[in-house]
Amino acid sequence: MKILFDTNVVLDVMLDRDPFAEPASRLMSLVESGKISGLLGATTVTTIHYLAAKVMGPVKAQSHIKDLMILFEIAAVNRSVIEDALVAKFSDFEDAVLYQAARHAGAEAIVTRDLKGFKWSVLPIYSPGEMLKALQFPYSL
Repeated sequence: MKILFDTNVVLDVMLDRDPFAEPASRLMSLVESGKISGLLGATTVTTIHYLAAKVMGPVKAQSHIKDLMILFEIAAVNRSVIEDALVAKFSDFEDAVLYQAARHAGAEAIVTRDLKGFKWSVLPIYSPGEMLKALQFPYSL
């Protein structure tokens, strides 16, 4: 299954944000083991680098980006994605861009903690815990 990971889910793992890091980390482990295919929006990569550099410095942030590039495919953000995002019913443009990038890249679902931000999605939207349950991998905090 090809799943786009929203920026907040990746940051939960990188910044070890409790209690969100554990289920997000388990999902990333499934990407690492090849049990699911993970996607990141191209804008997610730049946002993560920007925020991580502020917290841990540019060298560590770049190292984390390199690790993500090994694990994840990148969902392009190109003219078609932006044009589709502009006419989407989403109230948040960034969410619209990620959604359209996921759709254009052939994602089958999106995992996010911002479920309301993706309410207009045709793709299934899951929290990390819900995604683990949908994939039939046991989850407990």
